[in-house]
Order: sequence, then structure tokens, then C-alpha cells
Amino acid sequence: MGPTSVPPDPFRRAVEGLRSVHPRAEILLEEITAPKRLAPYAFALGATVLRHDDEVATGRLVLLHDPAGHEAWEGTLRLVTYVTADVEPEIAADQLLPEVSWSWLIDALAAAGAGHRAAGGTVTQTLSTRFGGLAGEPAAADVELRASWTPVDPDELGAHLEAWCVLLASTAGLPPPGVALLPTSA
Repeated sequence: MGPTSVPPDPFRRAVEGLRSVHPRAEILLEEITAPKRLAPYAFALGATVLRHDDEVATGRLVLLHDPAGHEAWEGTLRLVTYVTADVEPEIAADQLLPEVSWSWLIDALAAAGAGHRAAGGTVTQTLSTRFGGLAGEPAAADVELRASWTPVDPDELGAHLEAWCVLLASTAGLPPPGVALLPTSA
């Protein structure tokens, strides 16, 4: 279901709100191809989070709009996200990681004043140990959050993107803006 005409005003305003946000320097945003079959209108952003020039997290944020609305969405607009980040194996093994990761999203939305409803999602924590020809490599771990929610006001999508950027920073382990990490001893 691709767009059949000029995008409706609520979708156009929502996209403008997303384009108006300028994230912190460690978060690189770019417009990417949006999925075409999920809704009549869609817009997508990809993100890369850098720490000391190393990629530590990635994400996608997709805005969907169906003028007819969806009962499950409880509205006509829907934001869908996927965020993944490398974490220390000890953190990936923590049983509280899913609840903490989910709270990063919900708390960021609340702090940004990004009114929403019908939020849902999953958090997956993965710890990979290598064997055979790959033995000797350190264990790899990551956390992945998949979520969606319905923005209450199409004119406040900038606040939703700002909250999403806070989620990215939290997932990547970045300190709050203006706070420096203490150097680690070698």
C-alpha cells in the first residue's frame, strides 16, 4: 500500500516534526527507505550511536500513518522502533535488563512530554559464547528493544524523536549531555 496522493496533513506535519530535531553529536540520523506495506504512508529514520568513534548502537524509527486508523493503534499514527546495542556480558546476564531497557523508553517519552498510548514491545538480551574455530574470542553480548506506540498529537513528533534519541543514548551507555565519563585505568 504505497501513498496514493499527496500525504495527508497530519502525516506531513508529523514528518516535519521529526525532521526538525537535531540530536546530540554522538547520534547520527539519516532518512532511510520506509517499509511500504505496513501503512498507506510511512517515513523512516536510521540511527548510529558512536562512542569514541566506535559504533556502539543502531536503531530505526518508523512513522506509519493510516488515515482510516487501526483499532490496535488507538489512532492513525504509529511509531515503530528497533534499537540494538552491544553491552558487557555481565549486563546482558542481568535479569533486570529487560525491565530497565523498557523503562528507558517509557521514562524518555514522559520526560520529553511525548504523549502516547498503546505502547508495547519486547526486549531481548543475548549472550554469545564462541567455540571451535571461533574459540578464544571474548563473549559477545547485546540488548535489543523492539517497540511501538501511538503519538497523541501529530504536531509533537519532535518530542517523540528527542525521547527516542535519549533511549538510544541510554542503550548505548552514553552519559547524559554535559556529563563526562571518568577515564578507566588500563
